[in-house]
Amino acid sequence: MVDQFDARNVNQVVDNGKGESESAAGYELPLLLFAGFRTLIDRLHAELAHQGHPDLRPAHGFALQAIAAGGTRGTTASDIGRHLGVSKQAAGKTVDRLLGLGYAERADDPADARRKLVRLTPHGLDALARSAAVFDRLHAEWSAALGAERVRDMESALRLVVPAETTFRLDAGSWLGG
Repeated sequence: MVDQFDARNVNQVVDNGKGESESAAGYELPLLLFAGFRTLIDRLHAELAHQGHPDLRPAHGFALQAIAAGGTRGTTASDIGRHLGVSKQAAGKTVDRLLGLGYAERADDPADARRKLVRLTPHGLDALARSAAVFDRLHAEWSAALGAERVRDMESALRLVVPAETTFRLDAGSWLGG
């Protein structure tokens, strides 16, 4: 619910005094989805830091997955940008950071000497493998807390409404004003 319509608080959410109900206010769904996402990602990164990946950030994880999609041959910064929904320049900055941290490496493209490919290093592959294991554990924790059937239902329902092409998009900053 919006408090008052003026420049100071047009997007301010106020408590309507009803408490929890079967029919929650529309604004709660995106907040709860984001909070759930943030909870999982924060726990993942805390565990990854403990397991030897303290410099890995959420944006890096999406980029590592985009790089892995290129297989052992590798992929270009342009392809990574398209996969993530960001510009080639933004993808290049993320790749540069991953190179500096030892998660990725650049190689010449054997098919085109003008192109550089990006591949994961053993350190990058380790981070992805550890991430997958941590996500599996977190999924199991949610299943234990909520019930496996409820979690499966939630995942199935989200697959119906989330367009497949937006699954790995990283351009949140563009719509958050960043």
